[in-house]
Amino acid sequence: MRRITWLSAHDAPEWFPPLEDALAEPSGLLAAGADLSIRRLLAAYRRGIFPWYAPGQPVLWWAPDPRTVLFPAEFRCHRSLAKTLRNKGYHVDIDQQFEAVIEACAAPRARSPGTWITPEMRAAYVRLHHLGFAHSLEVMRAGVLAGGLYGVRLGGVFFGESMFSRQRDASKVALAHLVALCAGNDIALIDCQMPSAHLASLGARSISRAEFQRLLERWIAPLPLPLAAANPVR
Repeated sequence: MRRITWLSAHDAPEWFPPLEDALAEPSGLLAAGADLSIRRLLAAYRRGIFPWYAPGQPVLWWAPDPRTVLFPAEFRCHRSLAKTLRNKGYHVDIDQQFEAVIEACAAPRARSPGTWITPEMRAAYVRLHHLGFAHSLEVMRAGVLAGGLYGVRLGGVFFGESMFSRQRDASKVALAHLVALCAGNDIALIDCQMPSAHLASLGARSISRAEFQRLLERWIAPLPLPLAAANPVR
């Protein structure tokens, strides 16, 4: 029986076991333990590893195979979403309310009363945001936060973490705007991590972990980069 590697906070932050050591069940579980230091998080993302765990658990590190991704050119803007973009009066900001977005993503939802975005996770990503690695898109309507998303940008890859909606289609509006930002910011890939019917309906698809690794090697950059505003989504 294959066992996962236990990491210590004293281990070098850049060290993770080979991705091939990830479990088949639960799919992609690679390691447990250690901490959410900035160096460890950035090292994980550069290797295609992300943290995901529930309150009361140690930090769990994942590298699923296959990996769900969205290539910006493959985004599907359905007729109803296009209508929402034209008529709903939404306005999208960038990095204006990062902490409000992550708090909203962490809030209990009807189908999922718990949350994996623990206080430690929130604090870690706020630190990443202050250093210029983590970004948020805020969907505003009449001055009120209606939805949004956040994630980590490393060069040409945006690692999506979570999104939320308080009004109809607001999270889809955020994703549509992120896609529109990709061309002007040289972002070639949006990582969606795990599959879902919702993301598949918007054009996300699965690729092998090996292919995902090749794309990371091609597109990742080591320094933080901003998300520059693009023309409004139509």
